[in-house]
Amino acid sequence: MLKKESATCMNETDQSEQKQFSSKDFHQTYARPNYVKASHIIHKNVESTGVHNQFSTERKQPVFFIDLPSKNISMNIAGLLPGQKTHLHRHTYETLLYIVEGKGWTKVEDEIVEWEAGDAVYIPSWAWHQHQNLSETEPAKYIACENAPQLQNLGVALREEQGRDF
Repeated sequence: MLKKESATCMNETDQSEQKQFSSKDFHQTYARPNYVKASHIIHKNVESTGVHNQFSTERKQPVFFIDLPSKNISMNIAGLLPGQKTHLHRHTYETLLYIVEGKGWTKVEDEIVEWEAGDAVYIPSWAWHQHQNLSETEPAKYIACENAPQLQNLGVALREEQGRDF
């Protein structure tokens, strides 16, 4: 019989019918999804709530976190000031960038891709990367989606930044 704390999605009668699994039994496990009402499902007018001070100061660019209760995916609106280049950095989570405005480039390990509004860029987990805004007069803005909360909840999220961590 499963312990109650390891079977939070199952009710009492389901628990008595379940067997204990080991790693060799992975193919035998079946999800038993359970809807849990979210505290809220919309964050209206994200940028009007203001920048996230810690990240905006650290990254020297405005960062707006989207406040939704996802435990697996984060989303934020960020950007690069005119001519700005980020530090070389890496993290254990994946990132998808959608470019809203501006032109620039992203270096991922030894590959450089140029981007502009309407493009999407993929940053693999633990890849050294950096971004630069190519305009000296206009900011660049992007939406970043990451699986950082999922890895934070598992205790394995890590970020390293040149100039800060080494």
